[in-house]
Amino acid sequence: MIEIDGSAGEGGGQIVRSSLALALVTGQAIHIRNIRGNRPKPGLRQQHLTALKAATEIGAADVSGADVGSSQLTFQPRGIHAGEYHFRIGTAGSTTLVLQSILPALCLAEQTSTIRLEGGTHNAWAPPFEFLTHVYLPLLNRMGPTVSLDLQRHGFHPAGGGEFIARIQPCRTFRGLNLTDRGKLLQRQVIAKVSRLPLHVAERECQTFQRLAKWQGDCSVIEEVDSAGPGNIVLAWLKYQHLSELFSKPGQRGLKAEHVAKAVCRQVQDYENADAPVGPYLADQLLLPLAIAAHHGQPSQFRTVALTRHSTTHIDILQRFLQVSIEVEASEENNVLVRLARKD
Repeated sequence: MIEIDGSAGEGGGQIVRSSLALALVTGQAIHIRNIRGNRPKPGLRQQHLTALKAATEIGAADVSGADVGSSQLTFQPRGIHAGEYHFRIGTAGSTTLVLQSILPALCLAEQTSTIRLEGGTHNAWAPPFEFLTHVYLPLLNRMGPTVSLDLQRHGFHPAGGGEFIARIQPCRTFRGLNLTDRGKLLQRQVIAKVSRLPLHVAERECQTFQRLAKWQGDCSVIEEVDSAGPGNIVLAWLKYQHLSELFSKPGQRGLKAEHVAKAVCRQVQDYENADAPVGPYLADQLLLPLAIAAHHGQPSQFRTVALTRHSTTHIDILQRFLQVSIEVEASEENNVLVRLARKD
């Protein structure tokens, strides 16, 4: 059984999600203590509990500690069971983060799967639905599986009520990736979505973003969407020859539309100035499938900005489960080259 300290490194929910995903893929039992030990409200929250329950069903696992507030858990998977599943968070917790815990295993299962997830789809501190569809899944699908998502309804904080369906055609093993340059810029858009709010909120966000980012031409998209409660998000999507990136910020009560747009613009400018193809959030998302690929003899490398604490913590967890070497080398100014290969 692998022992994991949930307060190590960034000490948040990612340790739980990544450990569950790796336990499913490798078949190894885990014991996590001090769950979310670095958070103001430690222990399992409803979102993490849903991820645990999803992993339990898919892995036909024996589990203890599956309670809100629990500071430790044990998880013993018994295979990967593809099929049709439906998971409800019951709050506005992030559905995209729940998917993280089960997607790698289902991509390596023997049969196809369909997953219906309900909860938040556009949350702060979590990848929004469009990040998966525009950025992450095109790269994951390049590694072997075929994963598609269908958004049924947007879910914003605090009402939640969002829903999407994931369809997963698995592969035998993941292939590696080489992402060292972006290639030519092909398309870019700033998208402002509003639900049950005045349309001028989205209009002001797009106008502010285009003015600050100095993006030329008609690249603004304004969408009125359906959700259980009021909500707003600004998304900036950049499509390059070799990959796409997306940066976002949800609106919140008391925060002016212009400030939301400025926050997204700063993220975009930091990315463009760094000249690294893989942004900080995508780097964190890619580490797990690329490490699985490397474990099976498929090396990878990618160039990114300085790794976040999330990513360095993630690397520590990956090396607990997999025979993989992950080297981080200084590249150009403020850039690093991450190499993943099997460690014999």
